Amino acid sequence: MKPEKKVVFTFPTTTDAIYMEHVCRTDGCGGRMIPTPTQITAGCGLAWSAPPDIRQMLEEEAKKYSIRVDGIYELEL
Repeated sequence: MKPEKKVVFTFPTTTDAIYMEHVCRTDGCGGRMIPTPTQITAGCGLAWSAPPDIRQMLEEEAKKYSIRVDGIYELEL
């Protein structure tokens, strides 16, 4: 399988990660929950992965719902 460019959001807690998943599914945003990639050191071990073209929308969703984000990365996964 050829690696694809993805935007990856990491979170300080599992609660934040699960809330991001809930918000994205409820609001119809793209993406899926993944284990935090080994290239990234992050708090809870879970990350939200999505196509990079919806990065801004996901950032706005996180801000709108006060979801704490550790970092946002663009990676080949």
